[in-house]
Amino acid sequence: MNTKVDIERTVKESGMASTMHSGSLEVLATPQMIAWMEEASCLCLNLDKDVTSVGVKINVKHLKASPLGAVIKIRSTITKVDGKKIHFYVQAFQGDDLIGEGEHVRVIVNAEKFVNKTYHFNQ
Repeated sequence: MNTKVDIERTVKESGMASTMHSGSLEVLATPQMIAWMEEASCLCLNLDKDVTSVGVKINVKHLKASPLGAVIKIRSTITKVDGKKIHFYVQAFQGDDLIGEGEHVRVIVNAEKFVNKTYHFNQ
């Protein structure tokens, strides 16, 4: 496991609030910021091919708006390992400005068993 991972992403039209229908403005959508936080958290984990992690909790604040083309740095830091439950502190920055932060929890699961437990609709 890596205790901390930083990634950089650029705000694209597909990740704007107006496009994602999470608002009407042309700024970074909170769901996009959260997805990047989850991505960085996944990258902290070096898992075998038969296991994966699933997000079970996320509680973040989106503090400042970011425009189209802004470069966002996402940082995920492992704060606690409790068996198969991993806790992270996640942050998002535009330049030196903190634009989002919060807590994220993932659980390590067997990928095949997890998928087999999902509800399947009869087609």
